[in-house]
Amino acid sequence: MEREARASGILFSSLEKLLAWSRKSSLWPLQFGLACCAIEMMATFASRFDLARFGSEVYRASPRQADLMIVAGRVSQKMAPVVKRLYDQMPEPKYVIAMGACASCGGVYNNYALVQGVDQIIPVDVYLPGCPPNPASLIDSLLLLQKKIQEGGEVRPAPGEWTGRATAIPPRQA
Repeated sequence: MEREARASGILFSSLEKLLAWSRKSSLWPLQFGLACCAIEMMATFASRFDLARFGSEVYRASPRQADLMIVAGRVSQKMAPVVKRLYDQMPEPKYVIAMGACASCGGVYNNYALVQGVDQIIPVDVYLPGCPPNPASLIDSLLLLQKKIQEGGEVRPAPGEWTGRATAIPPRQA
């Protein structure tokens, strides 16, 4: 009886690890670039950097087929409801990378027309600073997200949490 309980516990643990591995190894990003950071995001998927070797094979054109949203660039007030709607249409589990200073905290554009950080609209898992961040930084942030998914812990940082990585910045305080 005890042996069966241990065996089922091992099987359950192994199944969780298998699911975490498959989630981290097949992230499908949504084709969604808003500003100048989108050029760097597209370069990441080109042959020089080849993000496909990390499990993100192809951009998806539909949010229903994607599980990773990379918000690249500044978000205007008029675009905010569209970003929220696209995020809501993505199936669970879903992840968000805020790419660039504008997506992370509004950047140098502190005015009424722009959202001062996409985390005011949707929850963000990894913050990627830079203006614009280079493709290597985007790959680093994707690897950070994959590590968090593999560990099975909470992917989204708690308010005020510093992850210790150069590509992850703490979320803005409310």
